[in-house]
Amino acid sequence: MPCRPLARRTFLRGAAQAVVALPLLEAMLNDHGTALADETPLPTRFMTWFFGNGVLLPRFEPVATGPGYPLSEQLAPLADVREYVSVLTGLQNRCEQIITHHEGMTAFNGYTMVEIDGLFSKAGGPTIDQRIAQAIGDKTPIASVHLGISKHVSIMDSGTTMFALSHKGPNEPQYPKFNPQEVWTELFGAFVPRPDDRALRTSILDAVRDDVARLRRRLGKRDNQRLDAHLDGVAALEKKITAAAPLCSLPGVPAEANVDVDGIEPITAVNDVMSDLLVYAFACDITRVASCLFIGGAAETVFAEIGQTAGHHFHTHDAGAQELVHDGVVYIMERFADLLRKFKAWQDVDGKNLLDTSIIYCSSDCSEGISHSIARQPILLAGHGREQLIHPGIHYQVTPYPYSDGNMSDVLLTCLRAFDPTAESVGAGAPMSTTPLREIAGPAFQG
Repeated sequence: MPCRPLARRTFLRGAAQAVVALPLLEAMLNDHGTALADETPLPTRFMTWFFGNGVLLPRFEPVATGPGYPLSEQLAPLADVREYVSVLTGLQNRCEQIITHHEGMTAFNGYTMVEIDGLFSKAGGPTIDQRIAQAIGDKTPIASVHLGISKHVSIMDSGTTMFALSHKGPNEPQYPKFNPQEVWTELFGAFVPRPDDRALRTSILDAVRDDVARLRRRLGKRDNQRLDAHLDGVAALEKKITAAAPLCSLPGVPAEANVDVDGIEPITAVNDVMSDLLVYAFACDITRVASCLFIGGAAETVFAEIGQTAGHHFHTHDAGAQELVHDGVVYIMERFADLLRKFKAWQDVDGKNLLDTSIIYCSSDCSEGISHSIARQPILLAGHGREQLIHPGIHYQVTPYPYSDGNMSDVLLTCLRAFDPTAESVGAGAPMSTTPLREIAGPAFQG
């Protein structure tokens, strides 16, 4: 171990304003490896992950409850990470209006939506990620980051609830970024090369080479090995973003990620790169809060990669296309599983992976798209946030299908109190919660 501890917020710095954040190293911990060197608790992260148009409940919900629950058809892609996933069923969304998809977004904030142009499409209050960012956002350079995968959001919305998953309040949507290169720039201070500008074509890693050499002298053998692995990963990610960009650009236009090719979105590729970026952002403590709008509410995303030719929202309202809806939900869960596997693969110096140290709240804007119902909306909780939530995961069912009871907002309050044990409530009006769902609480939960 080195003689002097490193500060957690240590960066490699070089020319051209290049900056590379570092992962958690042994040199940053106390003597017992249980906290940072200054005794600050090790970071816990939070993320919301949204997919529009619901599921098919009989094919989504497990048939048995408790730990070791059997995976349903639509949850089968989560097999590799099932121990980290809790499935919550039978809960009621208590939004006071039920018209279209917008009211389902109460699942992310605990507020009844606000009417605008005849639709309740304006957020009633801050989303859960922003409540948590208010509690812990000052501990990182970026309070929260917001990602989007499919750009085909709903056009039937005068408000913002279908375009932005995260809101600081009714008039403060936090719009997602859909271009991985823009996300890279926001998180890591990278740059987009300009034509014939040789200086700006220098790799970030080349620019910080001298600082790397200085840092190595302060690290032990294991930390140097961890640093090598981290820098290799950063270099690979640089190459992945740069290499993928030309495939998504038109001739003569500067390369940029997430551009449709012949009307087809590169959903899997974009989701893969965004997930990599988020892993590095969390591991390097650039931010501890994130949201991901995988596909928007009521969105006409076309899952061309599995042979579909019409929008997912359109399929949900076609009684004869429910098998296509099923295939779409399975595809969505496969992409969610891709993210979770990346979180599980990253190991911090304390021996925990990112699912051990994070809480990921996943839901939709309705239970089933064909009916717009907000009863029994699907909820998945991945990770346990340093034992704030139960682990291994369970299937917790409030009441059997097809009924619903309880309050979805209790789950939001449970998540909030994992980061702020003094929080008294989430939301307002009928959906408000003052009681966390203790059935999903872990041994470290103090709320």
